[in-house]
Order: sequence, then structure tokens, then C-alpha cells
Amino acid sequence: MEFVPGPAVHRVLCADCGTPIVPNSANLCVACLRNTVDITEGIPKQSSVSFCRNCERFLSPPQSWTLARPESQELLAICLKRLKGLSKVRLTEAHFIWTEPHSKRLRVSLTIQKEVLTSTILEQIFEIEYLVQHGQCPDCTKLAAKNTWKALVQVRQKVSHKRTFLYLEQLILKHGTQKDTISVKEVRDGLDFFYSQRSHAIKMVEFLAGVVPVRSKGSEQLLSTDTHSGTANYKFTYSVEIVPVCKDDLVCIPPKQARQLSNISPLTICTRVGNSFQLLDPATLQSCEISAPVYWRTPFVSLATVTDLVEFTILDIEPSGAVRGKWVSADAQVAMSGAFKSHGSYGDQDTIMDHENSSVSTQIFHTRTHLGAILQPGDTALGYHLSNANFNSDDFSSLPSSRIPDIILVKKTYPNRRKKNKTRNWKLRSIAKEAGEEGETGAGRGVVGRMGGRDHKKVEEDYERFLQDLEEDPELRGTVNLYAAKDTKMRDATDGARKKGGQYGMDVDEVDTNNTTVVDEDEQNAEEEPDFPAVRLEELLEEFDEMTLGDSETP
Repeated sequence: MEFVPGPAVHRVLCADCGTPIVPNSANLCVACLRNTVDITEGIPKQSSVSFCRNCERFLSPPQSWTLARPESQELLAICLKRLKGLSKVRLTEAHFIWTEPHSKRLRVSLTIQKEVLTSTILEQIFEIEYLVQHGQCPDCTKLAAKNTWKALVQVRQKVSHKRTFLYLEQLILKHGTQKDTISVKEVRDGLDFFYSQRSHAIKMVEFLAGVVPVRSKGSEQLLSTDTHSGTANYKFTYSVEIVPVCKDDLVCIPPKQARQLSNISPLTICTRVGNSFQLLDPATLQSCEISAPVYWRTPFVSLATVTDLVEFTILDIEPSGAVRGKWVSADAQVAMSGAFKSHGSYGDQDTIMDHENSSVSTQIFHTRTHLGAILQPGDTALGYHLSNANFNSDDFSSLPSSRIPDIILVKKTYPNRRKKNKTRNWKLRSIAKEAGEEGETGAGRGVVGRMGGRDHKKVEEDYERFLQDLEEDPELRGTVNLYAAKDTKMRDATDGARKKGGQYGMDVDEVDTNNTTVVDEDEQNAEEEPDFPAVRLEELLEEFDEMTLGDSETP
């Protein structure tokens, strides 16, 4: 095979240093060309970026503040915007060079190209150093100045417990609605949310209307006005009232409204609360859904709440055949919990409730319930004892006695599981901002229960009852975020102190080793319910550092 030589490469000498090079329009080598022409001229080699330490945001020119992580694409874009002469060259590559986090320096490597002579493109790599200047963004400046909020959302519910706001706090955290909040302040019947912009307050009102039945009303207050420019400064206040009907409450619908709602029985229980609430007649399984506008046209209140529930033991239960969804109608025979227990099993006669110490305690009641698919003989259920109740309600008094049952069962409970006092393997987050002036944040108690005083113990009991509802109701657990707890020790909220977490930390019950509780031997050896709906591991989320879920204090 004949060898064919390639075309000869003609070379010329560089005009400056005499090095043989491939001919080009400048007749200069790359080194001499860089010494002659500097394509980085006009681009500063040092610059600065503004960083707010309170909200951890960077200033994105000209006036916007952006949340950016170290060495992220967002931070790189902010750094490139600070360079003025970058528009005259072609940027081909840019990346960060690692620096110590505490050095307050950012180093960026740039690769640029530019045509220096006719058909001659020169590429050059150089570094730019940025000085991180700490300051305050306008939002944090207003926050530090105190009392600079522009919009206020007042959330109220006229009930005797705080379980609704404990649940609402978890919904707010799950959907991230608390990010725009300047401060949260607890008041007697609810919470106050402060915002720096009116749009953020309107967004919160719309969120509340989507998760709970509410009615809202807005008002504005004129602070100042400029007659020359025609501008005015206002403060906006939005009042949001939540329907005073909660899950598992006993409700007596006004007879006229009950006839409009498919002629349902007036005596019902609340089974679900969302942007509307659902009422169920346990005897017939007939249900109705009442929206917020329908409720506020003819409002009514609950006859009894979960604090009035009484424990009953199921002696016998037989399904009657009617089925609607997960509810199954059944005829049940029940008795008071501990009705047939010997009096010697009580540690102290003073602790026995009046209905347990009376002659009615050994009576067997017949009732119809909607829990036929859940309850079995020997189970324990919570219900309302209407034969011993006295309600201050004209609607309830107008009902004929034949339509009022002696017992209304509401839900199944697990007393043996509670007596074991087992450690929970999960925990919750909380909006833990310090009480006091608006704008103060810290590692304090959650947003509900900061007022202290006489109601503190009651709030702790509501919090423990809320945790029990999460354990026993899988549907309720699906609406909130549960996080895995590693070394968390939790017990009844009425016995111990609360340990504080971070800003979004979980307030965890701390076991007091000095107090010992005497437990009955029969209760200690009681067999745990096998169908207890325990929280599974796949339902838990892992905690991350940015969530500050870890305990800030070491035991």
C-alpha cells in the first residue's frame, strides 16, 4: 500500500518571541497575544454580596432578596449579576471554588471568550473573589423595629379546649404557611398571626377557609396619607371565626334545620371536620354535610364535647344489617366501665366518679351504634351518658323522650394500652416562637399554650388527648406530618414537665424520675389490645438539620 503523506503544515515565527506558530491574523502566539490584549479588562476581580443573617437571604440586584444555599445555582446567578462588564464577553463556564464557611469569602472561577482581532477568538480563565457583607433586609429591619406589621389575622373559636388549634398548627406546618408570618401571638380564644404584607394575610385566610369551616371579615385602619401624591398607609385586620363544632362532639340540630337536611334526626355526632363538617345519626346511619355558609345562617353549638365522654364496656353486640361506608349499624349491650369490678380493686374511694359509685353503675344499657364493624364483646368504647345528662338547650328539651337514647357510643378506646405508658416512637414539630412582643422568635414552647397561668394544665391535657387521637385515628394521622423520634420519652402531660426544642422544635414530655406512680397489679398485668392502630415506621418522616427538630438541650 502506497504511503500518501499529509499536507504540509506551514508555520511562521511569532512577531514578538519568534516561536514557530500556525499562521493567524495577528501573527502572535497565545502567550504574546494574552500579554498584548487582556479580555478581562473592565470586569472587576473583587466584589461583594449582601447577606441577611436573620432570614439567611442574599440581595439579588436591584432590590429583591433571595434564599440561596451555599454553592447553589441561585447564589451563582446572584454573584454573576454583580459583575458589570460581563455583558461585553461570552461566558462559557462558571463554578464555585471551595472556601471556608466562616471566611466570609466566595470564590468563583469564570471562563470567558472574546474576539480580539479579525477571526481570532481568545479564551481566558480567571477568578473573582466576593466579600460577604452581613446586613439586614427590609423585612428583618421592620421586624427588629417592633410593631411594624401591616396585616393581622385573628383566628378565634369559642370552645373550652385547644385541640382545634393544636391540629391547625400541624396543618400550617405541613403546608408551610408559617413562612411569611412575622409573629404568632396567643390570645384567650385563639391565635393572632402578624404579617408584613396584606397579600400574605389574604393567603392565610384562604388557607384557613380550605381546611376548616370559617367565616371571615376584613377591616382597615388609616395610619397616614399624602395629599400631594394621593397615597395612604393602612393596617389591615382580618377576623376569622371557626365553627364551634369539633370532631366527636354531640350536636342537637334545630328541628327546622334538621328537616331541611334530609329530615335527619336532630341528635347527631360530628364524625369529620374539614372545610365543612359531617354529622351522623348513630341509629339510622343517616348523615349530612353542613358547609360554613349554611351553618352561619342558623348557628348552633355542641351539647357535649370529648371531655364529657364516659367509658363503657361492650357486653354484646350484634350487627343489624344496615351498612353505609365504614359504618355498620348494630345493637349493643353496654355497661359502665368497671361496673362489675369489686370495690377492693379501687385504690381510693375518693377517686371514683359519681356515676361509678351510684346504683346505675351496674345497670346494663341497650343502644344502637354505628360502630358494628369495629367493636367486639369485651372492648371499651367512649360515649355520652344521656340518661344522667342535663343540657341547657331548648332544642334538646323539645325532643320527645322516645327519640333520646340512654347511651350514644362515639369511638373505641384502648385503656390497657394507655396503662402501659409506652414510649412513643414519633414526635411533632411546633411553631415555637417566644411569647411577648410581635417579632420575637426563639426556642420556646409551641404557639399553643404559651400563656401559662391556670389554663396551662388544661392545655397540656388537651395536647396529650390530641396525641392519643393521632395514635388511634389513622385517617387523622394522614393529614399531618409525624417525625421519627430516636430517644424521645413521652408520657401523660399531667405528670411531667415539657422540654423545649428549637424554633421549629418538638416540645417533648420529660420523664421525672423523682415521681413514682402506684399502679394496680391487675391494671399492670392487663393484656394490651391486639387491634391497637399503632404508628408504623413507614408513616414517619426523617428529621433534617434544617428543620431544627433536634433537642437544643442535652439531658
